[in-house]
Amino acid sequence: MTARAWGLLLVLSGAIFLEGIDVSMMGVALPSIRAELGMSTSSLQWVVSAYVLGYGGFVLLGGRAADLLGRRRMFIGWLVVFVAFSGLGGLAEEGWVLIVARFVTGVAAAFLAPAGLSIITTMFAEGPVRNRAVLVYAGAAAGGFSLGMVTGGLLTAVHWRWVFFAPVVVAAAILVAAIVLIPREERRERRTGGFDIPGTLTLTGAMLLLVITVVHAPEVAIGTTLATLAGAAVLLAAFVRIERRSASPLVRLGILRSVPLLRANAGAVLLLASFMAFQFVAVLYLQELRGWSTVETGLALAVLGIDAVLAPTLTPVLVARFGNSRIVVAGMVFAALGYLLFLPVGPEWGFLTMLPAFLALGLAFTLAYGTLTIAATDGVADEEQGLASGLLTTSFQFGAAVGLAVATAVIVAATTGDTPQAVLEGYRAGLVVPLVAAALGTVLVATGLRRRSPVPQA
Repeated sequence: MTARAWGLLLVLSGAIFLEGIDVSMMGVALPSIRAELGMSTSSLQWVVSAYVLGYGGFVLLGGRAADLLGRRRMFIGWLVVFVAFSGLGGLAEEGWVLIVARFVTGVAAAFLAPAGLSIITTMFAEGPVRNRAVLVYAGAAAGGFSLGMVTGGLLTAVHWRWVFFAPVVVAAAILVAAIVLIPREERRERRTGGFDIPGTLTLTGAMLLLVITVVHAPEVAIGTTLATLAGAAVLLAAFVRIERRSASPLVRLGILRSVPLLRANAGAVLLLASFMAFQFVAVLYLQELRGWSTVETGLALAVLGIDAVLAPTLTPVLVARFGNSRIVVAGMVFAALGYLLFLPVGPEWGFLTMLPAFLALGLAFTLAYGTLTIAATDGVADEEQGLASGLLTTSFQFGAAVGLAVATAVIVAATTGDTPQAVLEGYRAGLVVPLVAAALGTVLVATGLRRRSPVPQA
């Protein structure tokens, strides 16, 4: 690749790194935010939930906007929105202002992510060059997510508002570089159709109801659980009906007839579901049961960030030698191994005892994350790369939300008291969730993920 191509890739990777780090470092700052803004526990949860809802609910619309309105325009325009509302979050003096800022920041990320990935998959020639570019991009995303807790701990030690201001500084620098390096697209003929707002709202509502159902299942009557689950099913059915009748659907349902594409997205759901569940349990164990500080916890989990180095260097060689399928399977196996090693966690485990599990998970992301990204966009026509990227990002976000919800529900149900041993047993029960998800993912991707498969066009 030329120097300019590398510069373009670094700009796009910097944006996805920023999105990853913005998500993961927020959890460290929540106690400080509550102390200063006087937010209740329930309202504090919306600082995280608002971002996830905005991101996961609008990312498919973001993918279609990239395809219809231009990827450069969407990337630069929504990066400006990201900068503005991240800064607003840092200036917030009221909890509701912070929640609104996080929601809009999530929406901005929903438009940024598919635009950035589709720029890569259309600007770099399909084959080894594109594979390397995608793996660098995916490694930046995973590295940002892994290193976010370290950064969040350090910034919160200064003041929690720097968790918002620091991304503004970085995003502003990326914006300037993006204006210079992202090439202008050729003027395209105006395409017929528009944006599927009803489809966006029904899909977002279905995802939200499903997550609410899982989170509150241990606390509410079975009738309430069944009612919210039925509501999610009704909204999902309405979404499918809308897509079939819409002249400009949010998701062209024909693309879902590609079994390899579906398998890659299902693998993405299970990979992120397992990791978010594990991270949630590990952080609770280290901070609440062991009394580790946020900085100590972040530094311990930083080992997982080895994927930021290995994904763009080691994984392309392995993919070229063995193909997507085997590398994804190997990544899922490492994930299952990492969760299995952590499952018997004891009340006095030291860092060295936990290190093999963390290293296995770092290798899992090195092998699986970027390779799934290649598989989910391989064989898709250029005009639908935004859609394919949006589907993948939706899978990652939905998997993260569901994994966290299931782990939370299991821990609540399994914790029978407030003694350290009872709490530890609850955590061990929660650790079964990522192990099962990784095992399912291994079986799923091993059944037939291929190196290349044309996506149905009608």
